[in-house]
Amino acid sequence: MSTYFIQKKPFVVPTDDGKYIGEHFGKASTGQSDLSIAHMVAPPHWSEPFQTPEFDEYTFIISGQKQFEINGEQLTLRAGESIQIKAGTRVRYSNPFDAPCTYISVCKSAFDFEKVNREAE
Repeated sequence: MSTYFIQKKPFVVPTDDGKYIGEHFGKASTGQSDLSIAHMVAPPHWSEPFQTPEFDEYTFIISGQKQFEINGEQLTLRAGESIQIKAGTRVRYSNPFDAPCTYISVCKSAFDFEKVNREAE
């Protein structure tokens, strides 16, 4: 039995908003529920509804900018910056800028559509 696994074919989550989500490890790709790691690309002028996830989410910005609305506060992260958002926090993610934003998202426990608690738009 090998002590490592190289992910060469992440699960590409189907989206209808132009966002790329390539899950390398997590429920959809490897079946693990303790952690998920995904490569993401948010296109220019993208946004999603507010949500209150039941998992911690860590975001590391590789290129571009990403906007966060957290409990009424708005902030922008740029390349090289990262953030931890704790479970139970109401947050909205967006890219209101003119360039794509490439980033890595780590969720602990793994991202789960049933536990993200997205609000209706």
